[in-house]
Amino acid sequence: MTETGMPRSRLLKLIAIRFGLGFLVLAAMFCISAGTVRYWEAWVWMAVLIIPMLGLLAYLWKNDRALLERRMRTREKEKQQSLVIKLSWIWFVIAFLMPGLDKRFGWSDVPAQVVIAADVLVLLGYSMLIMVLRENSYASRVVEVEKGQKVVDTGPYAVVRHPFYLGSIILYVASPLALGSYWALLPMLMIIPMLTFMRIPNEEQVLRRELPGYEEYMQRVKYRVLPGVW
Repeated sequence: MTETGMPRSRLLKLIAIRFGLGFLVLAAMFCISAGTVRYWEAWVWMAVLIIPMLGLLAYLWKNDRALLERRMRTREKEKQQSLVIKLSWIWFVIAFLMPGLDKRFGWSDVPAQVVIAADVLVLLGYSMLIMVLRENSYASRVVEVEKGQKVVDTGPYAVVRHPFYLGSIILYVASPLALGSYWALLPMLMIIPMLTFMRIPNEEQVLRRELPGYEEYMQRVKYRVLPGVW
C-alpha cells in the first residue's frame, strides 16, 4: 500500500496504462494529422519529454509513491477547476493536432535551429516541474488540501508561489515551435489566460481557506508565477 492507501499493484497498473496510452494517443495524433511517420520534430519532442519522465517515475516509485498516487488523481472537487480542465482539453487537442497539419500542408517553415532551441526550453520547463515535485510531496494534480499538509516555502517556492505553473507555461509555449509549427502557438497560448485568470486565483482561494499559514506565505512571497511581474 502507498501512504495514501492505494495498493501498489493498482498504482503501477494505473501508471502503465496512462503512460502507455498517452504515448500512443500523442503519436497517433501527430502521425495521422501529418499523414506520415516521418515527422522528426514530433519524435524528438516526445523523446525530450518521455526520457526524463521515465526517470522521474522511477525516482518517485522508489522515494515517494504517495506523490505518484496524488499525480494520478483527476477528479476536481472545485467546480471552477473542473471547467478549466474541460476547456483546456479543447485547446490542447487543437494545439497538438495543428502541428501535424502544419507539417502536412507546409504552413510554417520553422528552422531546425529554432526547433532544437524550443526542445531545450521544453526540457527546461519539465526540469522545473521535477524540481517542484521533489520539493513538494503534496503537489497533487487536482486542487485540494490534505490532512497534515503544510505550506512549502523552500526551493522554487521561495521565488514564486506557483512554480509548477511557470514550468508548465514554458513547456506549453515552447512545444509548438519544437513540433515545427508557428500556427500552433495560437491555440497553445490560450492555456496561459486559463491558468492565470481561472485556475490560479481559484486555487489560491482554496489554499487560503484550507491550508494553515498560506495567507502569511502570500505576504512573504509576493509573486504568483513570474518573479517581478505577477
